[in-house]
Amino acid sequence: RAVGGGTDEIDGAFPVVGIGASAGGLEAFTALIAVLAVDTGMAFVAVSHLDPTHASGLSDILARSTPMPVIEILDGQVIAPNTIYVLPPGRDLTIEGTRLVLQPRAAGVLHRPIDLFFRSLAEERRHHAIGVVLSGTATDGTLGVRAIKGAGGITFAQDDSARQTSMPHSAIADGFVDFVLPPHAIGAELVRI
Repeated sequence: RAVGGGTDEIDGAFPVVGIGASAGGLEAFTALIAVLAVDTGMAFVAVSHLDPTHASGLSDILARSTPMPVIEILDGQVIAPNTIYVLPPGRDLTIEGTRLVLQPRAAGVLHRPIDLFFRSLAEERRHHAIGVVLSGTATDGTLGVRAIKGAGGITFAQDDSARQTSMPHSAIADGFVDFVLPPHAIGAELVRI
């Protein structure tokens, strides 16, 4: 049972924010979470393109930018509000109800961990799904943002402050992004919501 006692928190219907990034995303991640209040009532899931063979320091780096707990995801982990969850390297992620489900990263196919998570987030959380596409190359996140918007959720993309603009520009060009902002302003808007 989540702290706070609100019915949304008890029945698991609190918003879940998926945050996707690739190249140049570390600065964007830290700028976004640095402005978040510790009691937004939202859970945050960071999905980044990571080298599948190397340990990631992302959890430790993000933990320095926020007083919220930052947890590297374990398979079957139950999500709770006011916590940041980080995808471990070499894994893909979906959400089922209030549980985060890890799978081995698929070999031999185009790797799109952000789209995969955002699509499952849209299916499971509907209007409680929020998708954020930050700096990165290629187009991962575009189809996921479309799914979240189609389910009644809210979508964000980083503006031209992104070190690598391909991912956010692709999502914006697809026409399903509600807000185009720098990372600190995305964080501020999430607090306002």
